[in-house]
Amino acid sequence: MFGLMRKIKKEINDKSIYLEVFADNCIAYRVTTGTIKGFEYPVITYGVEAEDINNGEIETIPDFSRNIEDAVDFTEMLITKKSRPSQMYSLALNYLYFSI
Repeated sequence: MFGLMRKIKKEINDKSIYLEVFADNCIAYRVTTGTIKGFEYPVITYGVEAEDINNGEIETIPDFSRNIEDAVDFTEMLITKKSRPSQMYSLALNYLYFSI
């Protein structure tokens, strides 16, 4: 009943910044774009980053969604809640809970 499974490593290549907003709480929120080449053909994916300018703390979700509208909507939610980079993963789970 046991067998070997091969896991394809998916790396994000050609990463670039699609949107960057510097909020009044000194945090830079970014939507990034990149391609994943772990599939048969390259797939475009969008990520989200938050960087605290004061202390240099950075949190990133490099493959948040394949839909640009979801990535931008989540970034807008981060900005309106004035969230810290350390809160990004819990807010992402909350966002995905309501969007699915």
